[in-house]
Amino acid sequence: MFLAKIPTIIKKYYPKLVWDLPNDDNKIYLTFDDGPVPGITEWVLDLLMEYNIKATFFCIGDNVNKYSQIYQRILAEGHAVGNHTHNHLNGWKTSKGEYIKNVIECQQTVDSKLFRLPYGRIKKPQLNTLSLRYKIVMWDVLSGDFDENLTPKKCYENVVENTVSGSIIVFHDSLKAERNLKYALPKAVEYLMAKGFVFEKLN
Repeated sequence: MFLAKIPTIIKKYYPKLVWDLPNDDNKIYLTFDDGPVPGITEWVLDLLMEYNIKATFFCIGDNVNKYSQIYQRILAEGHAVGNHTHNHLNGWKTSKGEYIKNVIECQQTVDSKLFRLPYGRIKKPQLNTLSLRYKIVMWDVLSGDFDENLTPKKCYENVVENTVSGSIIVFHDSLKAERNLKYALPKAVEYLMAKGFVFEKLN
């Protein structure tokens, strides 16, 4: 179970987190979690190049070590990157010390001040420490592409029905998300561009 659109009350309860970036220029922010993954990340990069879009990739450090050529392509093509821990840890199930250590390990390969917590789960002591070093980026719109019980059409609808100026949108360049991603992403990009939205990367 997940929320495709984050309620305002949740955003206000966690003011240290970046949920969206409101603006009057129809700028929106496409983000991808869990890569790089062979075949999937390259497909995303090809699509972004086709539409001349810049995005932000929140990378798992272990994947970057395994697939460094794909990671270098993300950078070479002008996209932003962020830290997504080294081993995709669940903050609720991890001690503060182990969690911070894992984030720092990822930082050795992903040089960024942007951080996104895997599963959207973190304890307050972890959050308090990381917020001193990083801009912690959440999201405004969750595609749900990771949910194998979700239809590709519903994944697409989650994005286009909830995106507004300033929205930070999450997709996943992962094997689990592949079916939904490959259906929903190109259709969503075309729809949002036709509506006058402008895609920007985070910084």
